[in-house]
Amino acid sequence: MRGTRDILQYQQGLGQHENYHEYCRLLGRLKTNYQLSELVNVEIYGDWIRLVAEFTMKSLESWQWASGSVYYLLGLWSRLVSSVAYLKSDCPSLLDDYVPQITESYIKSRFDSVQNAGRFSTSKTSSDLTCVEGQLTWLIHIIGGIIRGRQSSSTSEIHEVIDGDLAARVFQLIQVMDSGVHIEARYNERSKQRLDLAILIFFQNFRRVYVGDQAMHSSKQLYLRLGELVGLQDHVVVLNIIVQKIATNLKRYRQSDEVIGETLALFQELAAGYMSGKMLLKLDAVNFILGHHTKDFFPFLDEFGSTRNRTLFYFTLGRLLFMEDSPSKFKAFVAPLQKVFMMLEEMADSGFRSNEVKCAIIGLMRDLRGLTMATNSRRTYGLVFDWLYPTHVSLFVRIIQRWTDTPEVMTPLLKFMAEFVLNKTQRLAFDSSSPNGILLFREVSKVIVAYGTIILSQPVSADPYTYLYKGIWITLTILTRALAGNYVNFGVFELYGDQALSSALEIALKMSLAIPLVDVLAFRKLARAYFGLLEVLCHNHTAVIVNLETEAFAHIVGSLEFGLKSLDVSISSQIYSNLRAQLLSSQPSDQQHRLAECFDKLMADVARTIEPKNRDKFTQNLTVFRHEFRAT
Repeated sequence: MRGTRDILQYQQGLGQHENYHEYCRLLGRLKTNYQLSELVNVEIYGDWIRLVAEFTMKSLESWQWASGSVYYLLGLWSRLVSSVAYLKSDCPSLLDDYVPQITESYIKSRFDSVQNAGRFSTSKTSSDLTCVEGQLTWLIHIIGGIIRGRQSSSTSEIHEVIDGDLAARVFQLIQVMDSGVHIEARYNERSKQRLDLAILIFFQNFRRVYVGDQAMHSSKQLYLRLGELVGLQDHVVVLNIIVQKIATNLKRYRQSDEVIGETLALFQELAAGYMSGKMLLKLDAVNFILGHHTKDFFPFLDEFGSTRNRTLFYFTLGRLLFMEDSPSKFKAFVAPLQKVFMMLEEMADSGFRSNEVKCAIIGLMRDLRGLTMATNSRRTYGLVFDWLYPTHVSLFVRIIQRWTDTPEVMTPLLKFMAEFVLNKTQRLAFDSSSPNGILLFREVSKVIVAYGTIILSQPVSADPYTYLYKGIWITLTILTRALAGNYVNFGVFELYGDQALSSALEIALKMSLAIPLVDVLAFRKLARAYFGLLEVLCHNHTAVIVNLETEAFAHIVGSLEFGLKSLDVSISSQIYSNLRAQLLSSQPSDQQHRLAECFDKLMADVARTIEPKNRDKFTQNLTVFRHEFRAT
């Protein structure tokens, strides 16, 4: 402390930027190694904290020169403030004197940085708007940060009132920020986009602290204050404003992938909770989105650059849709997708390679994947399955036959199929008398065989991962999930001479063997799919492996050796992970949590070596595991 104080008193070497930066790093580490109670008891603490505060404020004022160093200083003050609650000393910390000044300096420095950037604008009107939007952006980020801090500290009534005062100003801004003569042109401006991103972050923080049944009852003072200032009496009204802003963003932004992505992430977060999801369904804005989810109302759906966002959009809408048991609402919801299916099915082969068809296929496949991801029960999955089978499934093979050479079409289709065959939460639990499991696998086989046959005949590209390996690993994932889903009796295929299983296995192995082993191990997703399929084959279809030709069999066994040496734990421990899951599922539900904890302790303090000391540690853990397992 004396050393750092003396440097500040005499400004030794701080004119050199590298010295300055390392000095800030040193101050940032000081609180990490010493407690506040130790610091305040040092004789020179008063001088030291004053000089550090002055240095911090000067650094904030010189933000152009010290922007990369200020982070360490702010980290120091953050840790000092966090320690006040645990301070056990009669000596004053003096933080009450200096922290407000530093906070004020920080906010002023942010405003100055925005004004400085605005001077370079070519238009005075644009410059003024940009400057105001930039300043508001910083304020909203700061308000959101203050509210987020309530998650990690107890909230008193006075804090709720302060939060209410701050939040009210943000909600007032939201009511006017999307109106005005020039507003349409602002959506293409980066400053407006940053402002909307700040609003979304504020919403996320406010929701986590003050939205929800429990939060409503424990946050009366905040909602009383919001009611007085802006008429927001409870969290349902606040939720409605949030959803209205979500809808506005989705309507107004066409090409800002970042704003659309963050908006959809917030929407998904709101729909993820059971109670918040139920509340959303009561709002007119949500029901409007559920009834009008087309490009006519949400132009971002028509932008090729936003196709990735469509999956999350339909995943969220699907979650909300399936909260109610209403086949009629499902039928109305999928009507726009049904029109796309019909358009593609009626399209002649001569026009099936057009850019319009390409965009329609990509959009449809991403929409279907999102909707299928939202099915988490037998009832909801059944709605999607009965809609697609048998009416529309033949289209998938037709698309593959025409578009195999185009990864941007194949990837969404194959990823949809990988989701469609995934038996998560036992959603593919067909009746014992139902042939649907077998029928589904036959369609899966057609997709795998069609894609594998064509892709293996294509010439090798300069970019093998994009044009070959990526499609293959997704296809292997499809087959793995179908084989491990426990909804198909595979003996039926051999009994009745059906080639669906044997053809799918044959082409899958051909695709696997077509990739050099060094490339399999070089691409992590490809390696996981490859070894995942081998694990399922060795477990349930051993005959397929042992009946291979010698060269192919040797290749697979050799790849298993390399897989065991892999540094990717998800590959080298894949047998182990499945065994763990099987043991857990075999136990009564009330014992599964305790057994999971036993498994977690099994690898505690065990390194990835076979040294004697490490092996002894694992043996000890295994003995403890055995005793605790028996005790369950």
